[in-house]
Formats: sequence, structure tokens, C-alpha cells
Amino acid sequence: MADIEITLPDNSVKKFKKGIKGIDIAKKIGSKLAKDSLAVRVNDELKPLGFKIEENSKVRIITRNSTEGLEVLRHSASHILAEAVKELWPNTKLGIGPSIEDGFYYDFFKKEPFSNEDLKKIEEKMKEIVKKNHEFKKKEMDKDKARSFLEQKGEKFKIDLLKDLEGEISFFESGKFIDLCKGPHIKKTGEVKYFKLLSTGGAYWKGDEKNETLHRIYGTAFFSQKDLDEFLKQKEEAGKRDHRKIGKELDLFSINEIVGSGFILWHPKGTALRNAIMKFEEQEHFNRNYDFVTTPHIFKADTWKTSGHYNYYKENMYFLDIDKIEYGIKPMNCPAHIMIYKRTQHSYRELPIKFFEFGTVYRYEKSGVLGGLFRVRGFTQDDAHIFCTLDQLKEEIKKVIEFCLYIYKVFGFEDVAIKLSTKPEKAIGTEEQWTKAIDSLKKALEESKLKFELDKGEGVFYGPKIDFKVKDSIKREWQLSTIQVDFNLPERFNAEYVGNDSKKHKVVMIHRAILGSLERFIGILIEHYEGKFPLWLSPVQFKVFAVGEKFEDYAKQVNDKLKEQGFRTELDLRAETVSYKIREGQLEKIPYIIVVGQKEKENNTVTVRDQTGKQKTISLNELIEEKTKEITEKK
Repeated sequence: MADIEITLPDNSVKKFKKGIKGIDIAKKIGSKLAKDSLAVRVNDELKPLGFKIEENSKVRIITRNSTEGLEVLRHSASHILAEAVKELWPNTKLGIGPSIEDGFYYDFFKKEPFSNEDLKKIEEKMKEIVKKNHEFKKKEMDKDKARSFLEQKGEKFKIDLLKDLEGEISFFESGKFIDLCKGPHIKKTGEVKYFKLLSTGGAYWKGDEKNETLHRIYGTAFFSQKDLDEFLKQKEEAGKRDHRKIGKELDLFSINEIVGSGFILWHPKGTALRNAIMKFEEQEHFNRNYDFVTTPHIFKADTWKTSGHYNYYKENMYFLDIDKIEYGIKPMNCPAHIMIYKRTQHSYRELPIKFFEFGTVYRYEKSGVLGGLFRVRGFTQDDAHIFCTLDQLKEEIKKVIEFCLYIYKVFGFEDVAIKLSTKPEKAIGTEEQWTKAIDSLKKALEESKLKFELDKGEGVFYGPKIDFKVKDSIKREWQLSTIQVDFNLPERFNAEYVGNDSKKHKVVMIHRAILGSLERFIGILIEHYEGKFPLWLSPVQFKVFAVGEKFEDYAKQVNDKLKEQGFRTELDLRAETVSYKIREGQLEKIPYIIVVGQKEKENNTVTVRDQTGKQKTISLNELIEEKTKEITEKK
């Protein structure tokens, strides 16, 4: 049998017999690797360890000490979940059961939804299956046989999945249970020791609201009890911080079904929070020589045809007819910024030109994926586009990187992970452009002395990019900024500048949004701070009240003076007890509560109480000076 060449992760090349299995490669590398192995990645596809490799390939053995290993474990747990549900409710029909971030799920078609009591029963049944320690065995059938097999079982959703499959169809069997599945799985059910079912929900089949509603069960699994316990503890903490719950408690925003799902109503306090963020960002953009622009929400469809969105993004857009002309509601701000750039001819001496806008955009999202502020249909971006030459690209990228890191630090995000994504297989632009752009991004990161991970082939078709992820106060990761280099839109819109050779050249365009969507970012902030915003961000900075009716005039004077100085305050003159008002102010997470009475009125002072319960009495002028400094320094 002929030899094939296997390229390993260290770029070493070894020869093996054609048809060698992944597990046998692992054994030849080392017995420990073979023992820890769960699956094999052949080129870009995850395969079972028993997969036979028939041609020259890049191969990586997947072990439990990896993200992909965790995915294999969780996918196996979803298989066990399906088996448990079928044992308990044999007439249930199976949907799909993938691993997802932080866990797995499985969709089921069943008349009644699953209750919390059902989850307990299912968990117990899963434990029984795990104890049996059945081996996961791969079975293959041709498409006709697979269809016949599934028809006998009445698995109509699995039959529907067959339409998109070609070649040999794979199933995985454990004990008496068998499921249509491409795998891979761990070796035996007994390896899924540390798991927990978390919640239930609804989902449309294939995500299409025209299809049947299925009942989804979410769970998670880990390789150790310690990791599972840590995850559950973090999840409990995250539940306390849920921005939807805190947003309601603090009266920040709401979603009204009459207005429509995915569209946010910002209340006065939520708007105060938004405005504080926007005011801060506007000043920082002004300091960095960005020009501010404002663009309409609706453009003629011709704009979106030129940009390419009409052909490639239409299903995510909203359209309407005005005077028998088709218009599109904008999902992006970039075409409008290019139009402003093109209003006049530009010389290389004018570049870079930087346009900034708090631009509200609209994108169609399926109702099943909408969630609070994190996934909406209308949102505002802190959007900017930088028009520059290829030679200016690196320095402009460095400036954006510095800007991003500064903004993160102000909001309390100092743990940042960075990825540099390079040219994908399908891409536009010349090799020279791509090489220069990737080199500029890479050198900008290196000269900024930042660690980053190379994500080969994961750039967008129109250019490479840098992605930033931050960790919040409970160590969850959030994707924030992206710096994208674009050759596509300048080409489509013929955006040019006159170079020092007196010839016209296509401008290079950098897309960047530091916070991304204001809606999503505020959701992250609410959970990061647990609603206890620093003074400069807090929707209400002071709550003022008197210990008795005869001191209310002085309380009004204090409140008015604070408002004159630009503070956001509330005056509470209700006939409630002092202790009740203090408690209420703490629940509302107001940074400072001001109480005035006889002594304060006589001495022109105020008694200030913070969120921890510490209090002091100082003059009103001292308070204003002290808190103005706190806001300026953004502590």
C-alpha cells in the first residue's frame, strides 16, 4: 500500500501507510498522547479517531486539554441526553444536538415542554447511561438505507437533515441507542462524568419561524468536577448580574411588544447612561482629530447594490418603497461615509481623513435569537472609517489600537485578548495589497508590544482584521472592537485620492467601532458593574432628601446647586422614613445619598452616604469639588 505524508502541528512531516487511522498516528507518536486522544483534526475537519486518512493531510490529535476536546466531550454528552430522553419519552422525535460555547443542547419534538422536574429525571437517566460505559461505535450507511432506517423509526427531522448530506451517512451507536451524527465522540459513555442540565427553551426547527417549534434542553459538561463547579458558580454570579433583570430594577430600558421585538425603549435613566458614554466618546474622538458626520437611516436600493449588500446581505435588511422607488434601511454606515468622502477630490496631503458617527443601523434577526440588549434589530454603533494610503496604514492602525485599549481601561477592562485574522481562500484585492495590509496589522501590534494570536485564513473577503476580546469582572470574555482593512468598498465606489505622482489611486479604508453596538456594550457594562456604575456613568449620581419637612427648602437648595454644577440628581420629598429612603437608594445603586437636617442647614453642609454605608459630613462646596474631580478622573 502506498505511503502518504502527514504534516503534524510542529510542521514535521511523517510517512504512513494510506488508510491509517487517527488513533494509530497518535499511538506512533506516543502512548500518553494515544491515551489522552479524543478525536483527530484532518486538515480543517474534525473526525473520529477511527477515521481513515487516504491522502496527504495536515493532522492534529485532539486531546482533553484543548477547546476542541471539550467540544467532543460536550457533543458526546448531548448524545447521552438524547438517549435519556428517548428512554423516558419513547415517542419524542429527535432534532439536533451540537456542542456550543459553554456547553451543549439538544432539540426535541414533544407535545409538552420539559419541566424542571423533567430535567432532574433526565439527569438521573443520563447518570445510569454513563455508568453502563457503552462504547461509541460509528456506523455508516448509504443514503437510501439511512432514509429507510430513519423512516422506520419515524424520525422526520433526521430525514429532513439527510437532504443536505452526500456520500456515506454516519450514525453513532452506544448500547441500544443510535443517532444520525457525523461525530466525533469520546470513546465510551463512562467518560462523561461531570455534567449538568441547565435550562429549557423553545426553538424553531432549523431556526425558521415557519417551521415546527421544538423544545430545547441546555446543558454543560467538563473533564473535572472542579471545572464544573467553577462554571456553575460563575453562572450563578452571572444570573445575579443579568442585564435584563438589573435594567428593569434600575428603570433603564424596556422592550415593548407593541413597538416590536428587538427594538429598545430607553427610559430617562438609561438615556442618561447612554449620553454619558456618548459624551465621553465624542470628546475622545475630537481629541484624536476625527470629523463628525451624520447620515440618514434610509438609502436608495442602488446604494446597497453598489456596496454589495443587496446581493450578499439582503436577507438581513429591511426594504420599503417610496414613490415606487426601492429603498433599504441601512444595516451599515460605511457606504454613507464613502459618499461624504467622495464629495470632493482629495490629495494625498489631506490623508488620513477620519469620519465618526454614532450611527443607528437596523438588521433583521430571527426572533428566536433576540435577547435583551445583546441581540437586537436596531442598534447604534460608535462607527468610524479612516481613509488613508497603504503607506499610512500601519501608523493609523497603531493609533486605533491605542484608542481601543485606552477606552477599555477607562471602563475597567484591562484583560484583553487579540487575534489577527489573515487572508481567506476567497478574497478580493491583489496579493500586494493583502501582504501590505497583513504586514501593517502585524507590525502595528508588535510595535505596540502586544501579544496576539494568528488566526490564519479567518479574515473577511475584503481584507484582514484585528479582533479584541475583553474579560469582565467575573472573567467572562466579550468580543468588542474589530479593526478591518477594506479594499472592496473603495473599489466598488471608486473612492480615490491624487498621489504625489499626480495620478489617481484607490484609497484604503479602515472600518472600526470601539464599543461596537451601544446597546450590547451597555448590556455588558450593566453585568460588569452589577449595576453599580462609577459616578461619572451613573444615571442618578445623587439622591437628596431631608430628615423632616422643615428642612425641605434646604434640601431643594442643595439639589438645585448640584444640578447647576451638571450633576444628575433626584430630590425625594416623599413622606417616608429616612431609613426607608436610604435602603431604597441602595437598591437603586445610587452612588451617593445626601441627607440634610438641622445641623447641615445651619452650617451649610451635607451628610453624604456611599454605597458601602460609609458616611461623612462636609461643606457643599467641598462635596462639589471632590465629586467633580472623581468624575473628571473617571475612577
